[in-house]
Amino acid sequence: MSPQLVRTLIFVALGVIGVVYVAGWWRALARTGGPQRPSWLENAIGFVTNFFDTLGIGSFAPTTSLFKLKNVVRDEEIPGTMHVGHTPPVLVQAPIFIALIQVGTTTLVSLIVAAVLGAWLGAGVVASWPRRRLQIGMGVALVIAAVAFTLSNYGLFPSGGTATSLEGPRLAAASGAMFVYGALMTLGIGIYAPCMITISLLGMNPGVAFPIMMGASAFLMPVAAFRFMKAERYDKSAAIGLTLGGIPAVFIAAFLVKSLPLTLLRWLVVIVVLYAAQAMLRSAARERAGAIPFADAA
Repeated sequence: MSPQLVRTLIFVALGVIGVVYVAGWWRALARTGGPQRPSWLENAIGFVTNFFDTLGIGSFAPTTSLFKLKNVVRDEEIPGTMHVGHTPPVLVQAPIFIALIQVGTTTLVSLIVAAVLGAWLGAGVVASWPRRRLQIGMGVALVIAAVAFTLSNYGLFPSGGTATSLEGPRLAAASGAMFVYGALMTLGIGIYAPCMITISLLGMNPGVAFPIMMGASAFLMPVAAFRFMKAERYDKSAAIGLTLGGIPAVFIAAFLVKSLPLTLLRWLVVIVVLYAAQAMLRSAARERAGAIPFADAA
């Protein structure tokens, strides 16, 4: 099968997934009282986080931080809300980068499949976790994200090579890593930084990480999102806000802005993420001591 045919099939699959996802989400909303109109803040969070996502910073850590700091979504509903609401913008991102950046089709398909399998397993586990366990998990995820952003700013990530595909043991190693990243993504640990590190360590061009990580997200997030919908572990209005604000942000970042001083943006994200991490972990500590009101902020 020719690489061009494989890419065409990927584009068709993404289109089908998009239609199925929107229809499935609409049915899920109808079963639970219909859609809820998002606030201006929820739309703004969707725009900002997906703008960052398209530039390669990622959306999960900033979204978790903003939801926590502004008390937009209950802690136990944050992972589900992010997967449900960020899925449509990611389905828009993926074809753009798969078309613009060349990567070996066997490598692309293998890593996407591995990530999807990990997400399917992880979402079923995370959707059933109690509030305090999720708070601890997301707090740790935010700390990991802050460390990744800091290492990136200091140029301590592997520089990578020039390869655009993997074979044999290196492909198997990358697939195993993507399976783990897909499972962890359901907890709110973004796939972008670990994917880029793995790709670089295996000698690939770091730029190749964009179609891989965005393609993987586009296929795995709907899988996880449907499981969160079924468990009703997400905030409807906030998820809709992420979608409505996020889709135009993707086009603006991809075709108009294209680049920004990312180091400065990452330092800003580090500050916000660390503050949100301690807030999440403090909430978990208070949860253990006794019930606290939802609006209690760090």
